[in-house]
Amino acid sequence: MLDKKTLGIVIKKERERRKMTQEELAEKSGLSRSYVCDLESGRYFPGVKTLMKVSIGLGNECNLIDIALKGEEVHV
Repeated sequence: MLDKKTLGIVIKKERERRKMTQEELAEKSGLSRSYVCDLESGRYFPGVKTLMKVSIGLGNECNLIDIALKGEEVHV
């Protein structure tokens, strides 16, 4: 399982790869921009529901739950 800092880096990289702002990701995820910022900075490790929301916000091809649990796809 990943630590919260590494997961934050993954979320940020995935967001940037899609050329999204934190505001756009927050809107698509149903979260606040400040919470997205906190996730990306590794302040919090999100629960499963939040990981699902962020995954949906990033697009269905990004499965953050699998990444968080397995840690296999992470290259930071």
